[in-house]
Amino acid sequence: MAVNLSVKNVPDELAELLRRRAAGNHRSLQKELLSILETAVGRGTSTPRMNAPAAKRDPLTIDELAALAGKLFPGGTQSSVGYIRRMRENR
Repeated sequence: MAVNLSVKNVPDELAELLRRRAAGNHRSLQKELLSILETAVGRGTSTPRMNAPAAKRDPLTIDELAALAGKLFPGGTQSSVGYIRRMRENR
């Protein structure tokens, strides 16, 4: 027999984030909450969609993206030239 659960006093901001998540996953709020509960107890049948952010964000500017890359890779990254040459030589 199914049980009805109720969550009281949910902050407006959290409720809005849940609605956006549900919309991003093409689900009703009820189905999204059920999916979250199933995942929490290890019964989830599907993984969350990677392309559906929890909250809608404005796109990053080039400057913001460069700053983020600088934080993630403070020493820069290796050039891909050597890798491409090795791949071509091994053909």
